[in-house]
Amino acid sequence: MTFDVSAVRKQFPILGKTVAVHPLIYLDNAATTQKPTQMLDRMLKFYLEQNANVHRSFHALAEEATLAYDEARKRVADFIGAKFAHEIVFTKNATEALNLVAKTWGQKSLKPGDAVALTLMEHHSNIVPWLQLKESHGINIEWIPVDREGNLDLNSIERILKPKKVKLLSVTGLSNVLGCLPPIAELASIAHSAGAKILIDAAQLVGHRTIDVKKIDADFLVFSGHKIYGPSGIGVLYGKEELLKSMPPFLGGGDMIQSVTTEGFTCAELPRKFEAGTPPVPEAVGLGEAIIWFKKTGTVKVHAYMHDLIKYAYRRLKTVKDLTILGPKDPEKRAGSVSFTVKDIHPHDLTDILGEKGICLRAGHHCTQPLHKLLGINASTRLSVAVYNTKAEIDVCVDAIEQTIRLLHK
Repeated sequence: MTFDVSAVRKQFPILGKTVAVHPLIYLDNAATTQKPTQMLDRMLKFYLEQNANVHRSFHALAEEATLAYDEARKRVADFIGAKFAHEIVFTKNATEALNLVAKTWGQKSLKPGDAVALTLMEHHSNIVPWLQLKESHGINIEWIPVDREGNLDLNSIERILKPKKVKLLSVTGLSNVLGCLPPIAELASIAHSAGAKILIDAAQLVGHRTIDVKKIDADFLVFSGHKIYGPSGIGVLYGKEELLKSMPPFLGGGDMIQSVTTEGFTCAELPRKFEAGTPPVPEAVGLGEAIIWFKKTGTVKVHAYMHDLIKYAYRRLKTVKDLTILGPKDPEKRAGSVSFTVKDIHPHDLTDILGEKGICLRAGHHCTQPLHKLLGINASTRLSVAVYNTKAEIDVCVDAIEQTIRLLHK
């Protein structure tokens, strides 16, 4: 299986940028991916030729804009295997999508004493909304333990769910720190057997594995467009039709109503019920185009190529003195990223020096403070790959890490 990364790189103009005299090496893709010209050109075309509000007018531009917006929704639905396009709700990002579920389904369905189960490796976006419900509605949080490699004890999950107090299992599909892949289809089966729903945070997963919400039997799934080569400011909430229909609206205002009187209002049909106000139309169109580009590039080949990159990065980093890799020890069980610590060197110092050489890594707690507490560290450094990265870039990065360690350990 061949993959022409040089042809892909030509479609990302930013990769030609230099930092001082150093070529840009962008390995911070778990935070956000760079954008292909095909996606950028499509957004520009929308602004130049189709820009109008959607669903509200009958003139030509409005009809073109509405068609483009609705087509983007269909592309997203097809991309993740949704049964209906109206099961796709556009949001600002995965964080807003998670908050939408917590503040609509959660507030309606959860009563004091009910519980939501979370793993200790969740992103803060999949923790804070549930903690807010704990404070406001008296629900409980059941914490599912993970080991240092990110493995979940499925027997303990069954024990946690058995009393039937847990109404939702909300879990990442790919850890943004450990790079591990929880068995989400198996978790969905366990949750449903216990009478609970499952929500999958696929913000990291969406770019590295094929998703089929019907096969997984996901009740909810969220992701952000900017992590799948699309624009910022657009996210996706997938929800099963019957669940979305049962949920109250998240925001009130224009376009989410069927009718309004001085006494009350009637909601619009799905998905407009959850898309109050002027939606992010160009961003949705851009996301749809990014999906076209991604699939055209070759989804299977892309996933295999990035998995090979991660295995290579793991092997190279494994040889670095005083460097400790977090997460699975078997690189075959990894995707997306490799996080690590270096003895006696703060991640901020390391990434600052690397950044001066044009090498972009991420340092900090990565919005996973409970996980870092479990690991006994305050912060880590993360190297994360995308379709345009190369083994040569990883070599330059690892060599620079070794040089920086020698410098700072003097």
